[in-house]
Amino acid sequence: MSQPPAAATLADLVAAVARFRDARDWAQFHTPKNLAAATAIEAAELQERFLWKTDAEVDQDLADAAKRTLVADEIADVVMFAMLLADRLGIDLAEAVSAKLAANEEKYPVELARGNARKYTELGGG
Repeated sequence: MSQPPAAATLADLVAAVARFRDARDWAQFHTPKNLAAATAIEAAELQERFLWKTDAEVDQDLADAAKRTLVADEIADVVMFAMLLADRLGIDLAEAVSAKLAANEEKYPVELARGNARKYTELGGG
């Protein structure tokens, strides 16, 4: 299977993941329910890499190339399953991310949200 170029677009990456899936005839198993579950499971595996560790311990782990690669692999798994889910549902990821970012810009105006972690309903804006 040909890999996407290093400067691949999001569409290139989605296509590469779909080619990987299709070469193995796995689309038959990739129902929306299963893909959503797989995404959540992979996210849990990502969380497991940090479980019970202090921020300093996490920073120390991420400074180790081998441990950082394990984290990168888990992030890639989450993203790939999310890509497959979006592809299965006919959702253009670039469009969806752009729309969500625009909605978040409205919910979290810089002047109210900068420097705090409050939810948009607690920011006190109009």
